[in-house]
Amino acid sequence: MSFATPTPTAHRLRHIRRKFSNLCWQGLAWGAILVVVVILLWILSSLVRNGWPGLISADLYRLSTAAPGSPSGLANAIYGSLVITGVAIIIAAPIGILAGTWLAEYGRHHWLARKLRYANDVMLSTPSIIIGLFVYSMAVATTQHFSAWAGSLALAIIALPVIVRVSEDVLAMVPNTIREAAAALGAAKWRVIVTICYRAARQGLVTGILLSLARISGETAPLLFTVLGNQHWSTDFNAPMATLPLVIYNFARSPFDDQIALAWSGALLMTLFILALNLIARLFARRGGR
Repeated sequence: MSFATPTPTAHRLRHIRRKFSNLCWQGLAWGAILVVVVILLWILSSLVRNGWPGLISADLYRLSTAAPGSPSGLANAIYGSLVITGVAIIIAAPIGILAGTWLAEYGRHHWLARKLRYANDVMLSTPSIIIGLFVYSMAVATTQHFSAWAGSLALAIIALPVIVRVSEDVLAMVPNTIREAAAALGAAKWRVIVTICYRAARQGLVTGILLSLARISGETAPLLFTVLGNQHWSTDFNAPMATLPLVIYNFARSPFDDQIALAWSGALLMTLFILALNLIARLFARRGGR
């Protein structure tokens, strides 16, 4: 059987066709990137234009939310967001790291691990408002009052699957030769995990915690059903508490200009905070990669 040898003209036409197709797909990719960048810059410019005057005011960090027309700030909301998200991370981080450790070190090929990974993926894609309703039915409806504890629990459930997934992935990337060398020296498996695997993967573990913190910092829907909000300064975790997402949500719908301005300033402050968390997470991930 003989095959016809392509002529130089056919080679040239095929090369031109492939180059044209490559240029078309590159143009589409660059166009998509341009659309995303333009939308992001548009959002950031709107936030900076409307929120910057209030962001540089000392009253924003010194005063609590007040009635329209009165001197007002976001001190109580900033405090509430920090402590509620902080408690949520304190709850979610140990559980998530331990669950990821079991999946990566003990149950890598276990049948239960496959079920847990699937359940974790479902939790990752579950809308936050459903988690808020679940915590409301479990913690608010049974106690007959809203509380910061319920808000922290809802945010912890949202952060948990992120930490589990990242912890499992970074621990699975630790070379098995390190584990084998430690076991050859007589170290127990738990000691190998704690003193060697955690140390080798600590950059990735911290990155997962930071990413989960960025994930829950702007959540509003779960807090509507659990924390409710508070116009005054409150440190009681068994009572409603002000948070930045709730204040932004309520003040953005207000007919009063001063409250709308506070909502813009709070939105810009939250955006900068989440941006800083993502940048720090990228730095940790880059150091861990090296």
